[in-house]
Amino acid sequence: MDVLPPPQSSEASGSDQLRIYQTWKGSNVFLLGGRLIFGPDAIYILRSVFFIVAPAVVFCVFIAQKSIDEYSDRFFGISIMVVAVLLTICVLVLLLLTSARDPGIVPRNAHPPEPEGFDGSSEVMTGHSPPLRLPRTRDVVVNNSTVKVKYCETCMLYRPLRTSHCSTCNNCIERFDHHCPWVGQCIGLRNYRFFFMFVSSATLLCLYVFGICWVFIVRIRNRTTISLGKAVINNPAFIVLIVYALAALPFVGGLTIYHLYLIRKNMTTWESCNKSKKNPQNSNPFNKGVIENFIEVFFTRIPPSKINLRAKVQKEPEIQPGVVDDTFSFPTIDKSIEDIEAGPKPVSEDSATVLQIEVERDMSNNDRVNRHIEFGEEFPDLIREQGQSIMHPRSFSW
Repeated sequence: MDVLPPPQSSEASGSDQLRIYQTWKGSNVFLLGGRLIFGPDAIYILRSVFFIVAPAVVFCVFIAQKSIDEYSDRFFGISIMVVAVLLTICVLVLLLLTSARDPGIVPRNAHPPEPEGFDGSSEVMTGHSPPLRLPRTRDVVVNNSTVKVKYCETCMLYRPLRTSHCSTCNNCIERFDHHCPWVGQCIGLRNYRFFFMFVSSATLLCLYVFGICWVFIVRIRNRTTISLGKAVINNPAFIVLIVYALAALPFVGGLTIYHLYLIRKNMTTWESCNKSKKNPQNSNPFNKGVIENFIEVFFTRIPPSKINLRAKVQKEPEIQPGVVDDTFSFPTIDKSIEDIEAGPKPVSEDSATVLQIEVERDMSNNDRVNRHIEFGEEFPDLIREQGQSIMHPRSFSW
């Protein structure tokens, strides 16, 4: 199977070499020279950091500090502040481990695989025979269940089991769960464990803040003999934190419960939503039992990344418009015009104009060839060239 070009030796010219992350064809964002890899929406991580840090600061400044200043029990006030800070740091670290690592990207093929039944002989291909096409799906039997795997036209490979193409990152991801905008990254084989720990620790932080706020409200009411409502109104920080916790708990808590259910079944979010399409028998061939499923997620070794983003590869030469002869020509293919899996992208006015001119020229040339062929067999060499072009179709780089 053809994959991305291997790293070149140091003998090659340094000016002709680039790091793999510099020639990356996905939509990822890289930091520290390719050591950290994020999704294209990595900016939204700052939003998540704000929603984690802001309530923690309010809690430490207005709740924990209030306990230290107004109550004789300084140990209690310091303790709740330390626990809040440690939980916040834990959530932030897990957020970074989830969003800044390779989620399980499958390297793209340099060329599409050969169709089944193709023996490499050129005799079977004539000027009138259609080119062989790869089937869009294949059936794979897993534990006596048939699972369909799809051919990815962008990555030019048949996706491994439990692999899907993320249209946001424009990569095939092993054990693809979903693309999470809150962490700015796909959730897959290599970061699902950290994602679950992130949402579960965020749930614990919300429960902790919510619980401590009510403990302080009760202590204030007992100390001043005022009603519970007045105790809350007299301390606006309590209102802010309680409302925040009540708003965040259904989100992070719901995700925690839902993914506990998925882990118990050894399923992903994508499989849960599309199981009728992937597996018509409506059964889960990957279910090993509750205990084995939890061991697989939390206690197995995380496989190493299949991509070395800092490896050096030879710089690809620019493809110029080619001319076969006076009759046939082909324009340069601009990969920014459209991606098969990710969908159409906006085209600049200049690119669109150039492409239109090339297409009109090709249509004019084809019309001229068709007119000559209709009047007689005047172009035998041209017919042979057409047959050769069918036998050896051009392969594009996406």
